[in-house]
Amino acid sequence: MADLLYNVYEYMKKIILATVMAPLALLYLGSCNSGKSPDEQGIATDSATIALGQSAFVQQCSGCHNFRQDGIGPALGGITNDVPVDWIQHFIRDPKKMLASGDERTGRLVKKYHTVMPSFVTASDQEIGGIIAFLHTKKFSGPFAGKTNGKALEDPIPKHIEMSSLIVELKLITQFPASSDSGKMPLTRITKFESGPGSDETFVLDLRGKLYRLKNNGVAVYTDLKKLEPKFIPQPGLATGFGSFAFHPAFEKNGLFYTTHTEPARTAKADFSIPDSIKTTLQWVLTEWKADKPGAFPFSGKGRELFRADMVSGIHGVQEISFNPLAKPGDADFGLLYIGIGDGGAVENGFPFLAHSREKIWGTVLRIDPAGRNSSNGQYGIPVNNPFSKNQDSKVLPEIYAYGFRNPHRISWSKSGQMLVCNIGHSNIESLDIIEPGHDYGWPLREGRFLLDPNGNLSKVYALPPDDSLYHVTYPVASYDHDEGKAISGGFEYWGSAIPSLKGKYFFGDIPTGRLFFVDMAALKQGGDATIREWRVSINGITKSLTTLCGSDRVDLHFGRDNRGELYILTKADGKLYRLATASGK
Repeated sequence: MADLLYNVYEYMKKIILATVMAPLALLYLGSCNSGKSPDEQGIATDSATIALGQSAFVQQCSGCHNFRQDGIGPALGGITNDVPVDWIQHFIRDPKKMLASGDERTGRLVKKYHTVMPSFVTASDQEIGGIIAFLHTKKFSGPFAGKTNGKALEDPIPKHIEMSSLIVELKLITQFPASSDSGKMPLTRITKFESGPGSDETFVLDLRGKLYRLKNNGVAVYTDLKKLEPKFIPQPGLATGFGSFAFHPAFEKNGLFYTTHTEPARTAKADFSIPDSIKTTLQWVLTEWKADKPGAFPFSGKGRELFRADMVSGIHGVQEISFNPLAKPGDADFGLLYIGIGDGGAVENGFPFLAHSREKIWGTVLRIDPAGRNSSNGQYGIPVNNPFSKNQDSKVLPEIYAYGFRNPHRISWSKSGQMLVCNIGHSNIESLDIIEPGHDYGWPLREGRFLLDPNGNLSKVYALPPDDSLYHVTYPVASYDHDEGKAISGGFEYWGSAIPSLKGKYFFGDIPTGRLFFVDMAALKQGGDATIREWRVSINGITKSLTTLCGSDRVDLHFGRDNRGELYILTKADGKLYRLATASGK
């Protein structure tokens, strides 16, 4: 029955997706049309300037903005018709200065999106003029069509997250070398912390290419993907570059570890390709590395490519790979690699049919056997107990473990064996999911526990339909809306012994704002909706926010856990690593 419903749904989806889509109005800016021609406004119209601007936009802006839907920042279709060009110029160059000056429009944007756009004070007038020229080619052409279920919800989760009494003292472990150009924030792009198997050594990656080893609080480069991969690119910003790494649980014996990184579009033939009619921005590559000597430092060895995938845009790529830390030799899960693959921005760029499909990898969690060779490209294996490994439909991808994600940003496990994924949402909902094989987590038909129109205005969510049970969607076990934050930072259950009061809690937070949250593990149950509470941190006994600590309105918060189960916080803006040391309250 479930397969029948799925096939009916897929058929109906293809019919719906045949409708013509149109851009979303920039209501947030108000009506400010100058009524002047491009030349009168000072907007260049020559192809060279537009091409320069397009390149700059893809590199610097596309991670937060597109021309159809509000995302981390507002949609930009038609902006040059609605907003004076000199305001756009000043805003691109220094939005913080605009906010400090009391500019009303900037204030409305910050109030709506809960973050301030990074400044581009070093950008030349030519670059900013090019970006504006490119923006001028993206027009507004009317509201979206699409069926909805009643009235859009203005506040999907009305109940606000309450502050707990828990205050955790942080201990500064180290400061990572700045990897940014000209010393501007973020100073680094550190995003993942993980221990090496069977050792006290820990590793941290910087998206710009380096994998650092920490030993006795000292930082040294274990390997640099920019040197190992000649086509490596860390652009366009945000989560592109060195995406993730994972050491094989038997690394000490076999010397194997795995990485993901980005390369330019069409660098090589993709194993998972996008139709030629759709522009590809870049490719994500999964690589297996074999160290000549597993214990040697720095890394020396060779790599082999397991697969590569095309992406529509630079967002929501392959940002997470992980092995189950609870699996032991002889267990069915031992040595199997889990891979979180985002939708690549396909949905908000107008191609929702690329996501939410058991025939495509975008928006999925994969599980593969790196030691096998029975995949379609012969470079890895398909575990026999994968949920779709024996599916009779040859189009269904047997690598898929679960699907229906926008961006399965982080994967972790609880002590009881629950597999947890933090899924970054679009305009409304951030989610924590318990993953079960073969389950559908909804995107882009759902965002959190709410209905979404994948062909319509993605910034709007609606109450679930009366026949929702027919769709067999698995909903989050905890979630928050964008009144509270913008993008969930995956975390961990506390497994350590240094702070007994933290046991039984799962710690996570919000990436840009740096707000810190936890849920009680006992409340994480399929079909449930766990209460989220906020916690605070202190340094030298003085309670401070992470924005204050790192000196930036955008913290870029990430978490790590070492082999002893102790937890760490990374703040990308200033490149610092902290360990949770002591705690008071609960």
